[in-house]
Amino acid sequence: HVREVGVELYQQMLEDAVSALQAGDDEAVIDEWSPQINLGVSVLIPETYVEDLTVRLSLYRRLADIDNDAEREGFAAELIDRFGPLPDETRQLMDITSIKTTCKQLGISKLDAGPKGAVFSFRNDTSMEPGQIMMLVRSKPSQLKLRPDSRLVFSGTWSSADKRMSAVRRLLTDMQTLNN
Repeated sequence: HVREVGVELYQQMLEDAVSALQAGDDEAVIDEWSPQINLGVSVLIPETYVEDLTVRLSLYRRLADIDNDAEREGFAAELIDRFGPLPDETRQLMDITSIKTTCKQLGISKLDAGPKGAVFSFRNDTSMEPGQIMMLVRSKPSQLKLRPDSRLVFSGTWSSADKRMSAVRRLLTDMQTLNN
């Protein structure tokens, strides 16, 4: 987790969890889960883009607190205004945080994707009904399969990380549409 969110944010998360437990608020700790996203892309704010470590860490922390696309776009605009055009790694970081937010809303605990497909693992308390997932699978039988372990397998051949992320985002959008 430290590598994923940075030392400062991890320390804050740990302090929040300890405080919640000491206050007897077990549900606050349980509700703060985070989907694991692995799309095989670099996601960071490079040192060459934002040289000051303290500023970089504060930017990571601010980005972690953003939970909607409008705020994320505003954050990206601020980065462009302050530091120049976004490097690919930072643009991908913004995309991954958006995907992570959607996964959390849908109850997807883990998403792994590579050049030939993606696997979505759902939490037990996912907001997606089994019937909705089956409807989605039936709508794209050549691309989607539901495994016996309740993982959704999305087959596709994506020649680049951008195409892979776009395909994953489209499927997540389809899931959101069915879920509403």
